[in-house]
Amino acid sequence: MMNERHMSPRFLRVLFVNAMAFVVSGCSMAQPEHFTFQAEMPENFTISPVAYYASTSGDSCSSKNRIQSGQSIETRPVEFKLPLTDTSRGCSMVLTNVVLHIEGQWGKRELDMSLQRAGLSILDEPTETLRPFPASGPLVFQGQCQWFFRTMGPYRYIVKILQCRALDTNGVVQKSLAGGALQRDQLAGKTVKLVLTEAKVELPYFRRSWLETSKGWKHCIDTKESFRCQSPPIFTSFKMPDGRDCTVYPNCTE
Repeated sequence: MMNERHMSPRFLRVLFVNAMAFVVSGCSMAQPEHFTFQAEMPENFTISPVAYYASTSGDSCSSKNRIQSGQSIETRPVEFKLPLTDTSRGCSMVLTNVVLHIEGQWGKRELDMSLQRAGLSILDEPTETLRPFPASGPLVFQGQCQWFFRTMGPYRYIVKILQCRALDTNGVVQKSLAGGALQRDQLAGKTVKLVLTEAKVELPYFRRSWLETSKGWKHCIDTKESFRCQSPPIFTSFKMPDGRDCTVYPNCTE
């Protein structure tokens, strides 16, 4: 054992510097608390979260975004780790909400796509509708994405519009966007999962300008003011994205 007379001033200085280096390195290894976001998506869908932070001190610090890159179609499963806190120019900031940008690809061309959003709200206080985390496994939010078709342009080309909505516990589609609310003090180290399914049947975006028949949907000549079929209806042709002239959707020919 080293006795006191061998502890020279130089040795004590070295010991102090080493101790401070250990403290600094220990602090640098401390990671901010985070939670894991996962998504289960239909084929040809991608999702990208944008996390929004706000100052905790109520001063003039401005909010900032932390943008996570989108997942490619081939990347499965989709998973991101989102910090619950952040700093911007010396300001302490906390996560307030996460906007989930959903992109669905309905055709082969790059522009044959449609965008939708889902979201996660971060709350400080519990509410009656706030769902607690299960004893094990992720907290799962269910949603369904519906494709709507319509014609566009003078040649009446078919295009598609995406709409994603929340599902309740019975699988009934809701008016609200997919996602939900989370309590901040329950989030650290937990996993939140969004499961999106795709509706099996496409629907017309302007329902009153299409009539459903045994062969499929037929497009009416309509007035631009009402998008309503005439009585009796007069049907018109349209074009598929590949250029085919069609009279019924999605079968093209009757």
